[in-house]
Amino acid sequence: MNIFTAELAAKRLGLLHELLPAGSVIAHLINPNFPPSAINAREVQGAATTIGREIFVVNAATESEIDVAFETMAEQRLGAVLVGADPYFYSRRHQLVTLAARYAIPASYEQREFASAGGLMYYGTDIAESYRQMGAYAGQILKGAKPADLPVVQLTKFEFVINLRTAKALALPIPPGVLAIADEVIE
Repeated sequence: MNIFTAELAAKRLGLLHELLPAGSVIAHLINPNFPPSAINAREVQGAATTIGREIFVVNAATESEIDVAFETMAEQRLGAVLVGADPYFYSRRHQLVTLAARYAIPASYEQREFASAGGLMYYGTDIAESYRQMGAYAGQILKGAKPADLPVVQLTKFEFVINLRTAKALALPIPPGVLAIADEVIE
């Protein structure tokens, strides 16, 4: 099953683009120790070029490097940060959300828990739907289907969540068109 995490970075970048003033540079926080990060960074750079945005790649692979990364973003006066898809970043989600708030940097994340913890926005796979699909898949196997005969499932249901409390704290107006496409608004 493909749950599309890194593959949605370009869409998350596009949503950030809708929120920020023209000309704002967007940071892309990646973990250089996570192999898919290099591919993800190239995809984000390509998407940024298409929409006319400049990307500033920031590397962080440890707790202290994350702290330094946000200090760098603040010093460079970057307009926002696109947090890369990474299991380590997920484990550091409270640190990432806290630093984004401390430095008043709008941030887009790849998992719902970031927005629930106070992050500005999340766009990604509907995890509940992925669990339902996995259960259906397991049911087919338990009924005798051979796993090798079953197709790879690609999820098609995605979620977009905006945290309006965070937007208000950042003094960031959310355009009505962006609010209209949100699946959930945290108030």
